[in-house]
Amino acid sequence: MTLDDLAAVIAKRAQADPDSSWTAKLLAKGPEKCAEKFGEEAVEAIIEAVKDDKAGLTSEAADVLFHLLVMLQSRDVALSDVMAELARRQGQSGIAEKASRAK
Repeated sequence: MTLDDLAAVIAKRAQADPDSSWTAKLLAKGPEKCAEKFGEEAVEAIIEAVKDDKAGLTSEAADVLFHLLVMLQSRDVALSDVMAELARRQGQSGIAEKASRAK
């Protein structure tokens, strides 16, 4: 499954009954709850990385990606827009890119 596939599944489940879909249930709680859940999953991934637990990090990274896409869906931000932003940054050093945002 690609991230595009997962984003499409999340968009479809956004229309589902919250009693039958975890994704719909989370989205029904609003963008703030989606952001909170994404943050929780990111912290869990950090913990697994620090512990050097490859299997744990793999599992938590999957959760992070899923919940990032749910958070984007909650604010109507398309994955394609995020990918376009990454493409725009390609070929530019991270230092230069960060400097361009420090306005």
